Amino acid sequence: MDLSLTQRLSFKQAGLTVLVAFILGTALSLIQVGIDYASEDASINREIHALLEISNNPAARITYNIDAELAQELVMGLLRSPAVISAALVDTADRPLASVSRPALESRYRVFSDSLFGSRRHFATPLAISHAPGEALGFLKLEVDTYAFGSHFLNRALLTLATGFARSLLLSLILLVLFYFMLTKPLVQVIRALSERDLSSPDRTRLPCPPGHEHDEIGILVQVTNQHLDSISTEIEQRRGAEDRLTQYLSELENIVSARTNELSATNQRLIESNHELEAARRQALDMAQARSAFLANMSHEIRTPLNGLLGMLALSLDGPLNSEQRQQLSIAHDSGTVLVELLNDILDLSKFEAGQLELEQIPFNLGNLVEDTASLLSQNASPGVELTCLIDPQLPVQLAGDPTRVRQIVSNLLSNALKFTRFGRVDVQVERTAEGVAIHVRDTGIGIAEAAINRIFQPFAQGGAGIARQFGGTGLGLALTRRLCEAMRGKLEVSSQEGFGSCFTASLPLHSQDGPASVPHLKGRVVALTSSRSGLAAVLEQTLPAWGLAYQRLDTDASLAGLSVDLLISDCPECLPTLRSSNPVPILLVTRYGSFLPAAEARALAPLEQLPHPLSRHSLLQVLQRRLTPQPLTAASSSPAATQNSTRRRVLLVEDNAVNQLVAKGMLGKLGHDVLLANQGAEALDMLTRETVDLVLMDCNMPVMDGYEASRRIRQDVRYADLPIIALTANALPDERERCRAAGMNDYLAKPFRRDELASLLNQWLPATDD
Repeated sequence: MDLSLTQRLSFKQAGLTVLVAFILGTALSLIQVGIDYASEDASINREIHALLEISNNPAARITYNIDAELAQELVMGLLRSPAVISAALVDTADRPLASVSRPALESRYRVFSDSLFGSRRHFATPLAISHAPGEALGFLKLEVDTYAFGSHFLNRALLTLATGFARSLLLSLILLVLFYFMLTKPLVQVIRALSERDLSSPDRTRLPCPPGHEHDEIGILVQVTNQHLDSISTEIEQRRGAEDRLTQYLSELENIVSARTNELSATNQRLIESNHELEAARRQALDMAQARSAFLANMSHEIRTPLNGLLGMLALSLDGPLNSEQRQQLSIAHDSGTVLVELLNDILDLSKFEAGQLELEQIPFNLGNLVEDTASLLSQNASPGVELTCLIDPQLPVQLAGDPTRVRQIVSNLLSNALKFTRFGRVDVQVERTAEGVAIHVRDTGIGIAEAAINRIFQPFAQGGAGIARQFGGTGLGLALTRRLCEAMRGKLEVSSQEGFGSCFTASLPLHSQDGPASVPHLKGRVVALTSSRSGLAAVLEQTLPAWGLAYQRLDTDASLAGLSVDLLISDCPECLPTLRSSNPVPILLVTRYGSFLPAAEARALAPLEQLPHPLSRHSLLQVLQRRLTPQPLTAASSSPAATQNSTRRRVLLVEDNAVNQLVAKGMLGKLGHDVLLANQGAEALDMLTRETVDLVLMDCNMPVMDGYEASRRIRQDVRYADLPIIALTANALPDERERCRAAGMNDYLAKPFRRDELASLLNQWLPATDD
């Protein structure tokens, strides 16, 4: 194996050695040249000063005798020195007695000498006779050309450097030869012997070691190489044996594969047949799922339709003149029907979760108002000794993005659960803003939950204990659905409870702001509250009134207002007011539980008095504060009850084929102060719209001749009714029903059975107030 000279180790080692030697030799040569330069520079001055000392005495006598001829001979003699190019004898007045000069030597190397020693040097020595050394006779002046000395220095320096370079070159040649024979040649022998070896066949012949290298690095390299060659030979023999065995195994494997192929063909045929069976089963399952959905829709419709009539008639009956026994019996019947509706809703919701049909909206809504409205609707379920309170964070944004229907269901389930198991004390619903969205806390002072039962209460049809259902009722579906709704919204539901001391349920939901925080009202005045420090009213007022800019102070129920300047008194203690009214005419806001307003006579005795029910909403409280703290004069239109009633009275077209549901809806609309036009099916509704002017249409979906969907589509085709509100009335509560109604052109959706407050809320939303 041939290597170029520059690639051999001997050349590289010799090169490195010579490089080091050359650098070191050059450095030493330069040091020697520097020392020679300093010596030569000093010798110039020494030689010229010696020449001046020798010539000083003759020159002094010549000058003293003023012998021009001798003076000329003296300077001519000085000029014979190779370095002197000018000599002169002058008196003290610098008049020359004798002088002589010659040109300087010329050479192309003179520039190096001049740069080291200078081109000229001038010397002068004073002249005096021995018997009068203090009397100056003149001066002997010499001009010296340094090149006479510098040329000798340059020759010596060049010789020194050339000698060093020659030594380095000779050393490199000697080292190159030595390294070749000591290192490169034996390594080349080893490489050549290794390259001639055939590694594909086992060969246990050992590589020869170059003579004289048995115990150095080359010998160790040969020894290690021989060991590896032995290992390679052994491995090759083992691989050949393995290949022979593998060939035998492959032959056997081919036979096995052939047999298995036949088996797989048979298995594949059976799989094809199984796939056909599975496809048939899948089609059957889809048909069953469609049948199940149809069954749920039909069941919902068939059950909700009579329930709507039942609950509607009971609600209308309860508004009529009844004795206490009749009212109690009808109330029990109405509550039982309400429980049946809630059970039906929970079962349908569970079926939506299991079928994966739950769809969530992402629309802006006011969470604070939603919570207060829900609490107000549920306040009638509170026990006489329970105070229901809504605490809304003042920094909560006005609009949040989410599904208001499902959020309302979460709040309703948690509040219903808390009110059901609380007989005395308080139930608080608190809404606060968090980094992840919002947190809804529902706290109660009810029976609490045992630690062992906390996980069980979130399972469908399960409650905290065996006696809970018997004592308090319920189906055990509310909390299970609430947790699933929270998880579907990417939130979570947590509970902390102590048995006998109440519970706290927290629903953390990622509802993000659609705008900034709510605009805070700015009011002026001083408000005093007569209430217990542990009451929910105190918590609401303490959180709300200072944020609105009012001066607020709480007093115990037995306190006096003597000496206090008060613009409005708020209290939840009716018994405390007669005594205070006798001594103070301050306006009073009385907050009582649902349905516990003072009789008219007592209210007139406490005038000016306004009454609001628990839970106290921010909107209602703000209206009272604005009326009492910033009174506005009554206009003629607002002072007339008839004008007020006419300003909200509307004409509503009810499209309904069921006679019972017609009576229920007409009764509710009449009590809400609206005029009702009746149509039995869609075609009659279209005909009536051409003859009558209406403000809103309540459209049943399932009717003979022409159903509500077709009727709504035809109404929307007429540009005159583009802005006419159409509200769907349907007993189908499945999730696709809402989309089907919207696709037909309906504006909103109300599931049967519905309550009067739900109907009123929709009418208030879609019937704007007028100034007529």
